[in-house]
Amino acid sequence: MARTSLKDLKGSIVALITPFAEDGSVDFDELGKLIDFHLENGTDAILVLGTTGESSTMSHEEDDAVCEFAVKRIDGRVPVIAGSGSNCTQTMLEKSLRYQELGVDGLLTITPYYNKANEEGMYQHFKTVLDAVDIPCILYNVPSRTGCSISENVISRICSHPNALGIKEASGSIAYASRIARYLSDDFFMFSGNDDMVIPLMSLGARGVISVWANVAPKTVHNMVFDWFEGNHEAALKTQLDNLDLVAALFCEVNPIPVKAGVEMLGFAKANYRLPLAPMSDANRERLAAAMKAQGLIA
Repeated sequence: MARTSLKDLKGSIVALITPFAEDGSVDFDELGKLIDFHLENGTDAILVLGTTGESSTMSHEEDDAVCEFAVKRIDGRVPVIAGSGSNCTQTMLEKSLRYQELGVDGLLTITPYYNKANEEGMYQHFKTVLDAVDIPCILYNVPSRTGCSISENVISRICSHPNALGIKEASGSIAYASRIARYLSDDFFMFSGNDDMVIPLMSLGARGVISVWANVAPKTVHNMVFDWFEGNHEAALKTQLDNLDLVAALFCEVNPIPVKAGVEMLGFAKANYRLPLAPMSDANRERLAAAMKAQGLIA
């Protein structure tokens, strides 16, 4: 199966929601519409089964079905990346090999949440998958979710692995991102994992963002990133700052509760969740609607 190369990956990578029907099943009709929406509006790559995709409540069979559907629907037009992470290294390995078999172009692999790891365990957690697959992997550092972080030492050891494409950096710490930036190269990239820090991280060498915000404003996020690449730094910074209220509203409750409500406001899938996630409060929904109206996303 032909794959899309990630060697030149940059831009806005949407961390796509997984739409659910009223009965809780994956709504593939709406998933197809969302994929088409992103293909038509400048999204540079699509990540399925990330945190925003609610993969933590989905079965392995559902994960496989979403991967297979996305690969077929996108048909090589942009790269498809799948979140294959687990706190069990063996499970992450099995999922990674399965998604590779289903034709994804790359993988997002997370730190071992809950059980965490010592230094060598963290290194081996990622290396086990990197050694076994034949497609690029992005390491995912999000300590607010997982309770652990990838140390600079582990990054220094893993960054030269031929299958280590880079890191999704979502610690929220400019100090950490600055230290990690010393290991970036033409073969090891950084992507912002925080929508409110895209331009600061791009100033440190990040190649774009893996974005929740892009679910509701794909063209805006794409244009902001490429304004930066093209030297229009003031325009890129203005977009970042002008959208801070919208980004804050998208995270006023735990992700992906608000963004699924925002996607519904755009006229796509209903904001259905799986427990333990529940619909957002009326007050926060009004806050999100006001922020989306301010940006001209809804009337």
